[in-house]
Amino acid sequence: MRESLRETDTVARYGGDEFTCMAMDIHGEDDVVKVVGKLIDTLSKPFSLLGREYFIGSSIGISLYPDNGDRPEELIKNADAAMYSAKESGGHSYSFYTPAIGEEVSQRVQMEIDLRHAVNRGEFVLHYQPQVDLRDGHLAGIEALLRWKHPEYGLLNPDDFIPVAEQAGLIVPIGRWVLGEACRQFKKWSDQGLVPPETALNAAVNISSQQFRQGDFTRVVEEVLEQTGIEPGMLELEITESIVMDAGENAVGVLRALKDMGVRLAIDDFGNGFSSLGYLKHFPIDTLKIDKVFVRHLPGDRDDAAIVRAILELAHSLGIRVVAEWVENVEQLHFLRKNGCHYAQGFLLGRPVEARKMLRMIRDEHIQQTWRELTGSGVVDSGGEGTHRPTA
Repeated sequence: MRESLRETDTVARYGGDEFTCMAMDIHGEDDVVKVVGKLIDTLSKPFSLLGREYFIGSSIGISLYPDNGDRPEELIKNADAAMYSAKESGGHSYSFYTPAIGEEVSQRVQMEIDLRHAVNRGEFVLHYQPQVDLRDGHLAGIEALLRWKHPEYGLLNPDDFIPVAEQAGLIVPIGRWVLGEACRQFKKWSDQGLVPPETALNAAVNISSQQFRQGDFTRVVEEVLEQTGIEPGMLELEITESIVMDAGENAVGVLRALKDMGVRLAIDDFGNGFSSLGYLKHFPIDTLKIDKVFVRHLPGDRDDAAIVRAILELAHSLGIRVVAEWVENVEQLHFLRKNGCHYAQGFLLGRPVEARKMLRMIRDEHIQQTWRELTGSGVVDSGGEGTHRPTA
């Protein structure tokens, strides 16, 4: 970094992997861009360490005196805020400070503070969404979905706060709470005899990449199973294919350890990653969940229809069950059933609801009633196709 700057400039390590550069004799943004561009180019070059080649990325935030502050502390604070904006835009870039960025960072900092108290204050809740068997409309699974009852902003979906939780290192304890709470609820329903056996096999919980990469993740799952008394076969852990591929060979050991416990495994958002299909052969996967981007425009989009048919054919050949997400209209339902999709979930079949409402839906056979209303006769016409029944 020193070699990339001018003699009149200063560079210092600010802390951790953050560095601060002070550039003098700057007469406008163009001058800064030249300095920053040289820094990014220099840092992007590969370097050798212990006989291996490595690459690093950089994100740079910029604040200008006196427009963005007249004190060193204020300039550093605003440059730091701009740096996080550059990171969020994909990294390996730079961003100038603006008041809007400052407000955004301030809100993110406050949200991080609120998140640290949310578990202890009991502000997190789980909502539950049904998965429906497309052969006869019976309840075939339930997915637990995290929500945050924020005291100021109301009910927040994961997209509103999970990125902040991940950046703050809070996703692991939050994920542990989700897993434990979901298992307690599923066990309660099972003990009450309210959930049919086939549903208990598909009690789905999402797992984050940071959770999965924790060295003690399998032990955490084992402890939750023991503490809640839930049967391992009742639990299905959902992970994305990017998690599996990023973890590399370590993923194989973790997944097989979970399978040895009797836990079921699902690949969420399948088809939306850039991975090799070879992992389906090597990893003990029970379920594929077709990503919503392919379901949303069915059946009108020919490309999406072709991709979904290919996923279904692949899964059928491997004996893997398939769940289509984000089913929102009858046309999608008919297409999926006709092409042999096993299960579906989405607003058409049932919205995510709190545990007490889910309990009422089960007792009142609301899902089956919805199916009858959608299909008229209770069975979707398969057109002579889609008769495959899953082996998993």
